[in-house]
Amino acid sequence: MQLIMSPTSPYARKVRIALREKDLPFEPVVDIPWNDDTHVPDFNPLGKIPVLRLDDGSTLYDSRVIVQYLEQVRPAPALMPADAAARIAVLRWEALADGLVDAAATVFLERKRPAAMQDNAWIARQQGKIARALAAMERDLAGRRWCVGDSFSLADIAVGCALGYLDLRLPQPWREAHPALAALCARLGERSAFAETVPPQ
Repeated sequence: MQLIMSPTSPYARKVRIALREKDLPFEPVVDIPWNDDTHVPDFNPLGKIPVLRLDDGSTLYDSRVIVQYLEQVRPAPALMPADAAARIAVLRWEALADGLVDAAATVFLERKRPAAMQDNAWIARQQGKIARALAAMERDLAGRRWCVGDSFSLADIAVGCALGYLDLRLPQPWREAHPALAALCARLGERSAFAETVPPQ
């Protein structure tokens, strides 16, 4: 398998962590969709990463689909609980984490525009989403070791990748006001799959 990715993409990091947690071999192929010479649209018509290219040449996208595929290919160790209600809870966490990433990426890209062209109201709207997402995560995680149930899951991967992306693109002192999330981040950082996929500055 090949994983077409960018080392700074939190969505690609989610897949890279899942692959490592499941000990599935893959070839990372770095391709930045923003570059003029990108080949990402050849594999995903939306021009977005990550893309998992299977051995038969077929492709899967986006990160949510890829992780669910990996769960089917190698069920153990499981990143999704067997219980239906718990599975929905994991997917809800993933949606919240991915939404935080979407908002952070929007702010990052807007701030790259010339100052006179930036939409401050739009930036503030996205920052509100980030603040509310952090607050909701903190509230739901309080008193727990992992996001869902008593074991590590895709929910923790998604949240860890979102917080890592926030540190990379919009550094802010979120840990002091969100101690449960800070503790989760510290636990995740002890896992080799997270330590090996820290995005470059």
